[in-house]
Amino acid sequence: MTKPPLTLYMAAPRGFCAGVDRAIKIVEMAIEKWGAPVYVRHEIVHNKFVVDGLREKGAVFVEELDEAPTDRPVIFSAHGVPKAVPAEARAREMVYVDATCPLVSKVHIEAERHHQNGLQMVMIGHAGHPETLGTMGQLPEGEVLLVEVPEDVAKLDVRDPEKLAFITQTTLSVDDTAQVVAALKARFPAIVGPHKEDICYATTNRQEAVKAMAPKLDAMLVVGAPNSSNSKRLVEVGRRAGCGYAQLVQRATDIDWRALEGIGSVGITAGASAPEVLIDEVVDAFRTRFDVTVEQVVTAEENIEFKVPRVLREPA
Repeated sequence: MTKPPLTLYMAAPRGFCAGVDRAIKIVEMAIEKWGAPVYVRHEIVHNKFVVDGLREKGAVFVEELDEAPTDRPVIFSAHGVPKAVPAEARAREMVYVDATCPLVSKVHIEAERHHQNGLQMVMIGHAGHPETLGTMGQLPEGEVLLVEVPEDVAKLDVRDPEKLAFITQTTLSVDDTAQVVAALKARFPAIVGPHKEDICYATTNRQEAVKAMAPKLDAMLVVGAPNSSNSKRLVEVGRRAGCGYAQLVQRATDIDWRALEGIGSVGITAGASAPEVLIDEVVDAFRTRFDVTVEQVVTAEENIEFKVPRVLREPA
């Protein structure tokens, strides 16, 4: 029986970003340097496959610092942590390595600077997301107000409308964030924003690639984790850009083949914490069922690399 023809459009850039790459490397190098076990506070990046792989090498994942013993190194996840966490690690005299993505750290520094200048912060982000908790935890209680959608802006109770600044989570939808920023500027004309959006290059690039390919697709799959903010945004961006069926899958086994019956084109992309091996697995699953032609949709070139902390470059 001949297989039906199918064009697979591969979004580029997709998958791992520099911050995720660096965070995984940090855990691997820490295990090499200090031996197993090395403790990691919160999932190092939001991807089960990556976390399971590091667990096999000797990483132990905990939600809070008090679950880690003081005589083993601990690593803070790429999403960033509230100031109280490294302070607690120092108080307990623990060896710790901070794997916070440098682009998240940049937002932390920005918040700190505005705070020193007497400004109250408004953060655009998702309540309860580790990155939001980490960023809000850079400043004293009440100094950072959270908004998620434009409607939240009307409910803000600020200290002084003339002394405000805003920051954002790095993994938001570019278009949604623009709407919240517009609402903030309309209500608080004096509000100070970042020179350039806090949304990181990787999030922006992956959303742009999806927008470029969405109109020519019958369906789109985003390889990523259900708790990954940037992956969930890619699904929304695809749907909005005109792709009727856009779905998040963790692995090839999650693909709903019935929903894909009779289609001619599928777009594939992946969130910033999804490794290429999972993308390959999805492509292989299509090859077993269809006569596949692969086309790359390239909207940007990424060659950013972040150095690992010095402590890991020095011998034990």
